[in-house]
Amino acid sequence: MEKIRWGILATGWIAEQLAEAINSQPDAVCLAVGSRTQQSADKFGEQWDISRRYPTYEALAADPDVEVIYIATPHNLHYDNMKLCLNAGKHVLCEKPLTVNAAQAQECMALAQEKDLFLMEAMWMKFIPAIQQMQEWVANGRIGIVQLLQANFAFNIPFNPNGRLYDPALAGGALLDMGIYPATLAHLVLGKPARILSAAHLGETGVDELNTAIWQYADGAQAVLTSTQRLERPCDAFITGSQGYIKLHANFWHSRTLTFKQSGQEAEVVQIPYEGNGYGYQVREVHACLRAGKLESAVVTQADTLEIMTLLDEMRGQWGLVYPQELVA
Repeated sequence: MEKIRWGILATGWIAEQLAEAINSQPDAVCLAVGSRTQQSADKFGEQWDISRRYPTYEALAADPDVEVIYIATPHNLHYDNMKLCLNAGKHVLCEKPLTVNAAQAQECMALAQEKDLFLMEAMWMKFIPAIQQMQEWVANGRIGIVQLLQANFAFNIPFNPNGRLYDPALAGGALLDMGIYPATLAHLVLGKPARILSAAHLGETGVDELNTAIWQYADGAQAVLTSTQRLERPCDAFITGSQGYIKLHANFWHSRTLTFKQSGQEAEVVQIPYEGNGYGYQVREVHACLRAGKLESAVVTQADTLEIMTLLDEMRGQWGLVYPQELVA
């Protein structure tokens, strides 16, 4: 089987995770990397055995032998990076969140369809075996009808007004970097809410340092979602139904441990490990879609990505938080 040829755009920590995952797949090759300097491209290429090393993103996108590009830049750059790659005729796997708002996401999805190219948000959580086991138990009615979902993403990251997470010009804050995971979990289990109640604390640089939302559903179910970059607590999640609950142990988005408890029964702790660093599943999904001629994944659909981004936009609207790049001159 001919190997699928990957390019990696950017050379940070998350790019390293995907390089490791791609290199672990027998039907893939990391052919090229693009960075902002030749030095960083060479260093990354040497570390991950990548032969073609470009000092610009444009040079990477122009490589005629690269089939699919993984975009690993900060999310405020995703919109421009995706357009660059799609206009160069490359399939794209883009790190989450796909963009900073729904309008940008919709534009990139339309461009991918126009160019007849594959596009997927790299929401690796959806492929983690423990997450898929949880979904199976819920779908089979093992805990009855889900009425409450609680998910927390909380880390205490030292304040740095010049750091990415505290810079509004870089769409910093907890929501897009961390809150995307609780939101995606709630959407995965309960779907689109009928109503959102949300509040945030905006810190001295103007980004959301702490936010909480209650997603309310027509059947009475609720999802309580919290993300913060100033407080530390266990990043677990509970899915509670009319006949029991499931706990995704910390860190819930790539948990290896589930607690399953049915009403009147003893709790059962289940270990479900994942392969490698956990990122290889989405690489294989991209391969399967490309070989089948599909333009999107059935696991991470573009419709779901767009709907979740719309919900995050609604939450920000309730806080009055607008990123500088969204302001119209």
